[in-house]
Amino acid sequence: MTTSAKHPARTTGSRPPLLTRPLLLRFVSLIGATVSFFLLLSVVPAYAAESGGGGAAGLATGALMLSTVLGELVTPRLVARFGYRVVLIAGLFLLGAPALALTASRDIGWIVAVCLVRGLGFALTIVAGGALTATLIPAERRGEGLAVVGVVSGVPSLVALPLGLWLTEHAGYGTVAAVGGAAALAAIVSVFGLPDHGASAERPVGVVRGLRTGALLRPVLIFGATATAAGILVTFLPLAAGSASSAVIASALFAQPAAATVTRWLAGRHGDRHGSAGLVLPGLLLSAAGVLLTAATGSPVAVVAGSALFGAGFGIAQNATLTFMYARVSASSYGTVSALWNLAYDGGMGVGAAGFGVLAGLTGYPWAFAATAALMLVALVPALRDLRHTDY
Repeated sequence: MTTSAKHPARTTGSRPPLLTRPLLLRFVSLIGATVSFFLLLSVVPAYAAESGGGGAAGLATGALMLSTVLGELVTPRLVARFGYRVVLIAGLFLLGAPALALTASRDIGWIVAVCLVRGLGFALTIVAGGALTATLIPAERRGEGLAVVGVVSGVPSLVALPLGLWLTEHAGYGTVAAVGGAAALAAIVSVFGLPDHGASAERPVGVVRGLRTGALLRPVLIFGATATAAGILVTFLPLAAGSASSAVIASALFAQPAAATVTRWLAGRHGDRHGSAGLVLPGLLLSAAGVLLTAATGSPVAVVAGSALFGAGFGIAQNATLTFMYARVSASSYGTVSALWNLAYDGGMGVGAAGFGVLAGLTGYPWAFAATAALMLVALVPALRDLRHTDY
C-alpha cells in the first residue's frame, strides 16, 4: 500500500487522453446498470405496496439495500479471484434477469427475493465496475476522469428515477420491469470488449484490513459524514419544508445534485493539478454549512440555497475522497477502495435517514438539521489528521 506517493498530476508535459475507447465502452455498462437500478427503485416498492401495503414497500427497499451492502463487502474478494469482467458480467445478469421475472407473482416473498438478488447484482456492478473504471483512467487525470464518470452515471439516474414512475402509470409494471431488465442484460455485450486487470498475483488489501488502515479509514469516515447528510436531505427535506410550495421543494432537490455535479467536475480538474487532499476539508465545511442553512425550513431561499451549498460541498467530497483513496493503493486493491467508498455512501445515507427520523421526532426539523450540521463537524478530526499525514 502506498500512502505518501507524490501526486502524478504535478508533472509537466502533455496530458494523456482521457476519453479512450475502453473508457467509452465502459460507459455502456455503467449506463445500463444505472438505468436498470434507478428505473425500478421507486417502482418496486409501489408494486409491493399494492399487495402488502406500506410495510411491504419498506421490506422490498430494505432487502434491496441490505443485499447491496453485503454484496459490496464480498465483491473485492471475487474480483481478486475471477477478475473484473467476470464479476461485472455476473452483476449485470443478476441485476437484469430477476427484473424480467418481477411481475410473475405479487407474493411479497417473491418480490423480496427479486430485490435481494438485484441488490447483490448492483453491488457487483458498482464495486467491480468502479475498480475497472479506475484502471482505465490515466493517473495524471484521475480526478477529472472520476468526475466524468460521475456525470455519466448521475444523469441517467436523474432521468430513470422519475421515468420509471411515469412508465408505470402509462404502460404498467410489466413494461417497466422488462425495460429495466433489458437495460442491464443488453450492456453485458460491451463488457467483452474491456480489458481485464482484476485477477492479480499481488495480494490486494481486504475490506477489513482497509477499515483498519488509517489512510483509507479516514477518508471513508469523512465521506460517510457527508453521505449521512445526503440521505437526510433527500428523505426529509420535502417533509421539513412542507409549508413551502412544490416548486421550492423541487428546486431544492434539483439544486443539490446539480451543484454536486459541477463541483465534482471542478474538484477533479483542480485535484489533477494541485492534489486532492486539500479539497477534503473545504468539502466537509461547505456540506455542513449547507445543512445548517436548511435548518431555516420556513424560508424558501434558505432551503434552496442550503441544498445548493450542501450539494457543492458534497460534490467536492465525493471526488476528493475517492481520488486520493485510489492514489493510496496499488491497482490490485482498487476493488477494495471501490467497496469501502460505496459502503460509506450507502451506509451513510441509510444511517442518516434512520437516525434523523428519531431525532426530528424529539426536537423538530429545524433543530434536527442544526444538530446534524454540528455532528458532521466531528469528521474534522479525521480530516485534519489526514491532512497532516499527506504530502500530495
